[in-house]
Amino acid sequence: MLKKQTNYTLTMKHYFSISLITLTLLFIFSCSNTEPTKGYALLSPAEFSSTIQKTADATIIDVRTPEEYANGHLIHAKNINWNGSDFEKQISLLDTSKPVFIYCLSGGRSSEAARKLISMGFSKIYELDGGILKWRSAEFPETNTKDTAIGMSKQEFDALLVSDKLILIDFYASWCAPCKKMESDLKELAEEMKNEITILRIDADENQTLFKELQLETLPTLLLYKNNDLVWSHVGYINKEGISENLKKF
Repeated sequence: MLKKQTNYTLTMKHYFSISLITLTLLFIFSCSNTEPTKGYALLSPAEFSSTIQKTADATIIDVRTPEEYANGHLIHAKNINWNGSDFEKQISLLDTSKPVFIYCLSGGRSSEAARKLISMGFSKIYELDGGILKWRSAEFPETNTKDTAIGMSKQEFDALLVSDKLILIDFYASWCAPCKKMESDLKELAEEMKNEITILRIDADENQTLFKELQLETLPTLLLYKNNDLVWSHVGYINKEGISENLKKF
């Protein structure tokens, strides 16, 4: 009886050991596929520009919406909307053996699009790190279908800051998930603290000239002004409590 129990114990240990090894291997292989690797390169604006110049007839794909594209895009870039219904159909018309340069506003959509291109058999994909926001920040050239400045001027922006209250500026975009998540919190804070603070939301896509002049690169971005001076800023998502705690410091 004791012998059988010992064998049973050893068998169970053996079973659990194999299971643990199997799970570990599954975890390793699943994690190894989370980022595009083969035939993929994430390049800084300088590297992206340099590689384009070295590539004959470079295929440059802007995966943003047509509205974003119209407000400014890389020279010679073709617009194929990642969120459009015909993205895969349009991409399938390209030569998979030729390098493709891909970008969006800040990197989220282009990263997903790059994965798709890899799955479709493209041999070489270059993605712009930080998207066109970092491209603009680095002052590389672009073009647009409009010849005038886009949106609010710096002078108009400065006029908004003239107040005896704190001024919190929220730079956002309609497609930005963290921006949408923060919207209700900011509205609540605007009501709760209306005697102490004015909260203004500015669409970065509709005010690209101002966004560039302020040297901003990422959405969402919060800027807090007191007596016309910038006293606090935050990049990325932050919840209502986090915003409130920082506002109370001033």
